[in-house]
Amino acid sequence: MMKPAEPRRAPHPSPDRAAGTYASAARGDEFLTPERRPDLLRWYEQMLVIREFEEAAAEQYTRARIGGYLHLNVGEEATVVGSISALGPRDYIFSNYREHGHAIARGVDPKHVMAELFGKASGSSKGRGGSMHIFDAQMHFMGGYGIVGGAIPLAVGAAIAIQYRSTNAVVLSIFGEGATNIGAFHESLNLAELWKLPVVFLCVNNVYAMGKRVDEDSAITEIWRKACAYDMASERVDGMDILATFDATTRAVSRARADHRPYFLEAMTYRYRTHSMADAGRYRTVEEVEEWRRHDPITTFRAKLERAGLLDQKQAREIEERAQRTVVDAVQFAEDSPFPDVSTLYDHLYCPPNGHGEGADA
Repeated sequence: MMKPAEPRRAPHPSPDRAAGTYASAARGDEFLTPERRPDLLRWYEQMLVIREFEEAAAEQYTRARIGGYLHLNVGEEATVVGSISALGPRDYIFSNYREHGHAIARGVDPKHVMAELFGKASGSSKGRGGSMHIFDAQMHFMGGYGIVGGAIPLAVGAAIAIQYRSTNAVVLSIFGEGATNIGAFHESLNLAELWKLPVVFLCVNNVYAMGKRVDEDSAITEIWRKACAYDMASERVDGMDILATFDATTRAVSRARADHRPYFLEAMTYRYRTHSMADAGRYRTVEEVEEWRRHDPITTFRAKLERAGLLDQKQAREIEERAQRTVVDAVQFAEDSPFPDVSTLYDHLYCPPNGHGEGADA
């Protein structure tokens, strides 16, 4: 009987090894101008809020104030803010279960995101969804999803609706590299290219699908190449660099909007924390994590802003303190909010009779 081949082992994953594979390695720094300063400082603050929020969520989880599973964005802030900042207000986002930061970057109030984690009635999904199901129709944030890759076909469906209605919106579909091994991923890419749909597929490659390194569960470790099978434009970008990510996503969104053609982006990043709070993380070394931390997206961005004369120490301290207060207020809001009343148990189960959900406007 033939034995299966031993899995190929790629070199130790590191930011330095990945750097030579980026199509946009030298792009993005042109945004460091005085005219863009308000946007740049807002992005910096968003990254800090997301980092503080996730660390606070981890603490609240250990205090048993958050139930279920909890997947954190710590380390991925440049990919989160850089990609979502490239969207317009009428564009749509479909994310996965690691979506707290995506919702906050989109403009969902951190208070309502934290309240949802607490299962409170003031949460973004009225306490029904929890960590993996943040939702805000007004912001066109169409949810996190607990099934790996489950939202990819839904994002394609939204792109079909946009095409059918002849609107000018674009869909951003966010998922991890582990999701690129499921059948729905390939069906979705095939249909998107075949029907020329305005969707940008963003693969957040944080090296590990749960406890499996990318070279242990994917025959192709450069995930952007999978899109080539469908003749889809694709590239890999430095997901630890917010400016490179913003630049690549802006170009992808512009192409999808103008030409009604899909685009595939692979953002190389790293999660400092384990897959979820229930994960012991024995599949990687402390040295590996520290190597990626030396390329931290927040400290790297701050250094760029300071070198460009767009941020000084006093301003940085004020922004950091404001971000911390935002998260402290979010935790307090969640603590003070009531749980859903039992009388509302059967609310929000069906679409309203007019066929439009809250905030649905195409």
